Amino acid sequence: MSLWTKAQQLQGDALQQVRAVYGEHFPIEVRHFLAAWIEEKMWTDIDPENPQHEQYVAGLVTSLIQELETKAQTMTTEDLFLTKLKLMEAANMFRQRYVHNPLNLFRIIRHCLNTEMKLVQQVENVALGHGMGQGLSLVPDSSAEIAQQLDFLRRRTQETGEDLRKMEQEQESFALQYHECTKLNAHLQHLQTQGQTQPPSQQNIEVEKKLRRQKEMLEQMLNQKVANLMQLRLTLADKLKDTLSHLNGLQSRVLDDELIRWKREQQLQGNGAQFNNNLDTIQEWCETLAEIIWLNRQQIKEAERLKVKLNLDPPGVVDMLPNLNSKITQLLSSLVTSTFIIEKQPPQVMKTNTRFTSTVRLLVGGKLNVHMTPPQVKVTIISEAQANALLKNDKMAKSEASGDILNNTGTMEYHQATRQLSVSFRNMQLKKIKRAEKKGTESVMDEKFSLLFQSQFSVGGGELVFQVWTLSLPVVVIVHGNQEPHAWATVTWDNAFAEPGRIPFAVPDKVAWLQVADALNMKFKAATGRSLTEENLRFLAEKAFRTQVNDYSGMMLSWSQFCKEPLPERNFTFWEWFYAVMKLTREHLRGPWNDGYILGFVRKKQAEEMLSACANGTFLLRFSDSELGGVTIAWVGEQTEVFMLQPFTSKDFAIRSLADRISDLQHLVYLYPEIPKDQAFGKYYTPFNDNQPTSVNGYVKPLLVTHVPGWSGPGSMSYPNTPQMYPHSPDPSVTRDTPSVASAVSDSVSSYQGAPGGVDMDYELPSVDISDDGNFDLTGFNFSDLIQQYRP
Repeated sequence: MSLWTKAQQLQGDALQQVRAVYGEHFPIEVRHFLAAWIEEKMWTDIDPENPQHEQYVAGLVTSLIQELETKAQTMTTEDLFLTKLKLMEAANMFRQRYVHNPLNLFRIIRHCLNTEMKLVQQVENVALGHGMGQGLSLVPDSSAEIAQQLDFLRRRTQETGEDLRKMEQEQESFALQYHECTKLNAHLQHLQTQGQTQPPSQQNIEVEKKLRRQKEMLEQMLNQKVANLMQLRLTLADKLKDTLSHLNGLQSRVLDDELIRWKREQQLQGNGAQFNNNLDTIQEWCETLAEIIWLNRQQIKEAERLKVKLNLDPPGVVDMLPNLNSKITQLLSSLVTSTFIIEKQPPQVMKTNTRFTSTVRLLVGGKLNVHMTPPQVKVTIISEAQANALLKNDKMAKSEASGDILNNTGTMEYHQATRQLSVSFRNMQLKKIKRAEKKGTESVMDEKFSLLFQSQFSVGGGELVFQVWTLSLPVVVIVHGNQEPHAWATVTWDNAFAEPGRIPFAVPDKVAWLQVADALNMKFKAATGRSLTEENLRFLAEKAFRTQVNDYSGMMLSWSQFCKEPLPERNFTFWEWFYAVMKLTREHLRGPWNDGYILGFVRKKQAEEMLSACANGTFLLRFSDSELGGVTIAWVGEQTEVFMLQPFTSKDFAIRSLADRISDLQHLVYLYPEIPKDQAFGKYYTPFNDNQPTSVNGYVKPLLVTHVPGWSGPGSMSYPNTPQMYPHSPDPSVTRDTPSVASAVSDSVSSYQGAPGGVDMDYELPSVDISDDGNFDLTGFNFSDLIQQYRP
């Protein structure tokens, strides 16, 4: 038996709940006539949150619309004419509302099916072990629940609208009868006055009796109408109060849950998190709320007008309408002010005199016709203290701004195609900034600012005017590129660990390592394309805490350890090291990193242990401990001795790529553990043509080749017969992860076979020992002997 068949057999309240779950968003007629198709297609293993299933869901919605139209065309009999129209309307509505957002319709249908199954299970008191019951989640879908509640409120508003019209008709009828009664009273008084001046005639006596009977009947009817009107007013007020309560709860859910979640995800996007941007859906909810609130406000005002026209309340009865009017106006105010949001945040690390952009949007602008008098929006930059004072007072910032922004005003425009009221600031520029006094170890990169967007909206033809403002995410202002790493530390910490409802812009001083690890992983994956492994994160924990323990999960990392205190024997912090590695990987190592060919986060000692058991010529790549943004090649020689090449940095890779350098070094044979290097890096080699053409100016283009003196291939330690240049002199002030071997880049012309008229050179160099600390041992090295050995 199908789920729909079982749902139709439900009784009483359970059946009413099934009926209530359907509405304008998904008509029950569609469920009924496509029952078998829906239950067959809504597979339980479809995950609407999985991007891989999006295409299937889109196809499913398209098929549903086509199936609906086909079904409607089969309804040719007269008694099914209205049903046919209903199905056609539903197909058109689905096409307009859900074709561009099919996941919404899928969630709504899934929610309806979940509700049916839950009610059926409650009645049967057993879990359905087959068909639609198996595997379907009973957790209600947020989007579908909100759509269902909005549908309920829409129907309730239509009901109260009908009640109001009925009450107006009853009041008009009462007024007419009351007028008739007044005329009868006047006639009776006239007869009584006549009877006082002259004896009443029999005819007048009969007329008076008749009039008194009519008056009694009218008064009874008027009393009944008064009672009915009183009951109608009380019922209407109760319904309006109940509607207001539901509106308040639903609006709180949309604004305090869904919109706040959207803002939080937008903030985490600043750290590289995937952003499920459902702002258009939230706008639909807010627009429907605005429409329902506005209609209910009009109904309350109409009820007040009717009451003033005919005041029937006995003494001592409290009038609910003024209080309801005040509450619903406050609800509208809250909706308007809360839906003035920053759709595109300004850059969180902002450099002075550099162009930047931002976009603000009013989610209810279209429904409330705000665009009829286009609002102006002004942008200013304020300090953390000013933002704090603004939120405490909930008033417009009267204090002086903390800087000057060019092109900081714009007019909101309504875009008909997208139904969005927004303004994009495309050419803003921060000219100067006023900073607060520093305390202790604070630097300018620790100081947070925020952009304040302000405007004023008129609603209902000027009936209501709202002062609105919103703050951007915290911004760190820099004046030089070398301030960028620390500024990003401040922004990353704030984005990751800001708590809801905080005082601007308070963040915890210590955070659990698991949270820090999650933030670092999010950041690294967004920058490079691949997540960090558990081993990578353990390496980072060891570096951040400056200690080795078995388990870091319960430890707290301080802001100072994160980006203030230099690492042991280094002149840079943990964050500066991590940021430089991330930048190097993003700009120069992305491909091999995503392929898993760069181990990277490996200690020097660990690399030596890994390589010592490998074949001669095996190598691996690790991030340098001593060089910011450096990657070193560690390889094993004949005697299982492990060597480390002087780290390459972005400057080196701007000259020649990592893959090409690995290709140049013949003594590197296998990538750890035993992958042929051409297999690992071959696709990244720069294509080389043996017949290099001459350039336009007639010169032959040289080829840069990386060379390590003494290493031409596995087993070779003889020095080459080509003089080498050492572009990088070791900095004696920096402790390096040595022993290291310096590499050199030599210029050679691939087509060179010996220059005409040139001189062949032949010379020998005495052996030079490289000590453990990386210094050259020049004992016995005689420069005069070297010159004598030079034989042209």
